Amino acid sequence: MSVSSFYPPQRTLMGPGPSDVSPRVLQAMARPTLGHLDPLFVEMMDQVKTMLQYAFQTNNELTMPISAPGSAGMEACFVNLVEPGDKVIVCQNGVFGGRMKENVERCGATAIMVTDDWSKPVDINKVAEALKAHPDTKIVAFVFAETSTGVRSDAQALVKLAQDHGCLVIVDAVTALGGIELKVDAWNIDAIYSGTQKCLSCVPGLSPVSFSPRAVDVIRNRKTKVQSWFLDMNLIMGYWGGGTKRAYHHTAPVNTLYALHESLVMLQDEGLEQAWARHFYHHSALKAGLEAMGIQLVVEEQYRLPQLNLISIPEGVDEAAVRARLLSDYNLEIGSGLGALAGKVWRIGLMGYAANQTNVLHCLGALDAVLSDMKAPIERGVAVSAAQAIYSKAI
Repeated sequence: MSVSSFYPPQRTLMGPGPSDVSPRVLQAMARPTLGHLDPLFVEMMDQVKTMLQYAFQTNNELTMPISAPGSAGMEACFVNLVEPGDKVIVCQNGVFGGRMKENVERCGATAIMVTDDWSKPVDINKVAEALKAHPDTKIVAFVFAETSTGVRSDAQALVKLAQDHGCLVIVDAVTALGGIELKVDAWNIDAIYSGTQKCLSCVPGLSPVSFSPRAVDVIRNRKTKVQSWFLDMNLIMGYWGGGTKRAYHHTAPVNTLYALHESLVMLQDEGLEQAWARHFYHHSALKAGLEAMGIQLVVEEQYRLPQLNLISIPEGVDEAAVRARLLSDYNLEIGSGLGALAGKVWRIGLMGYAANQTNVLHCLGALDAVLSDMKAPIERGVAVSAAQAIYSKAI
């Protein structure tokens, strides 16, 4: 069998991730590959670290990208901080809280589950009850921006509650970083992980993480070895530490790190607050168009993520057929529901480079056309105009 080069079509990625990648980032990946211990590459690593500190709003020395996607960032936080016999309160209001539970149990620890309905935020009162019932809890873990539901929980309040009880805190910020307000130092977050393929406008494959000095002390004073050699921060610190002399740990994904560097330069140039405002602005236009069409957003407004929109499916509509038509006829990808929400909702992402007026209008127009053709019970021909009314006002 003869296989030729692969040339993918130009899609518009408006699902839960990956999101559209900036052309600047794709161009950066094509630059000449350097050795991963080359002094120039080491200099670039320091710049990535500094810009990630800006993105996370932290001065944490141990801030770096794990050389693997967001799931590895999650695992890095758990395997470094959790030891056999520990108790960890895990808050689950979607798919990714369940993955936290898996990590805890694979570390030989006990997961105390605090569960909430999908499409609802973590209930801080339930967490308080769990802390009272389990005073020997070491860590509280929760998802700040739940990708499976488009829900934002109150990270600042949850962190304060946990630390008032003497607990460390692990936070999932995979869909949050660069899209909504996030302040690691001001909120006293101990360990946090994210992904490059969402609001950072970058390619998949890296997971930015940050550990507070308190978390680093816990890692350095473990009673047992970190169960993962590759993700052991005691070893990785020697490669991502300061200065030009680095201890070899692994061959870094050099060109992917070029991509992250470029995406962080773009974030720095735009400004964090401006990036947060941009995501909300385009969310407002998308919301106006969907509601004009008669499609409702599922999550209550105060808990809603602007960058990941959970929307109801019109009655009688074959949701998979709609997604297939959008992909085949309009090169547009939106996401399906997961778990308890499968078949009930769509997820429309407005993340990073994908959060722009062209994408919003394209999405609304395509959705209008496909649903109208399927005789769905919607208001036809009004969505784009409703969004343009928002765009007539300055950001």
